[in-house]
Amino acid sequence: MSYLLYVALFGCGVVFFLWLRDARIFFRTGLPGFRKAAYRGVLFGALALFGVMIAIYGPVAFDPEIIGIGLVMAAVFLQGSVKREKVWTNEERWDRLTGRVPVRQVPERQPVRQEPERKPVRAVQERKPVRTVRERK
Repeated sequence: MSYLLYVALFGCGVVFFLWLRDARIFFRTGLPGFRKAAYRGVLFGALALFGVMIAIYGPVAFDPEIIGIGLVMAAVFLQGSVKREKVWTNEERWDRLTGRVPVRQVPERQPVRQEPERKPVRAVQERKPVRTVRERK
């Protein structure tokens, strides 16, 4: 084991941290960019974890630590390449690091206007019998 294994473990931790931060921001704001980032973060976390597993348990025939750290770095790159909305204006670094954003207030629903009750329409309207000229007299 060399120091590359520790770099791969740290990178895997970064990918999972970014995933959880994106999920926290999505749950607090409901923005679609962070929703996509949180969903993709699951896949990128699995890729990083797969890279760590290759770095630890890979066969010695090829250099497993290099391939494992390559997969972890690819996961870190892909996690950062997802487009997200801007949610911070002038917050401090610690707030940005932990994903602290204001909670989105859900507006109260307006009551639905009820329409006045209508009389049922008859399917076939009754017609008055037509009187002939003789009947009128």
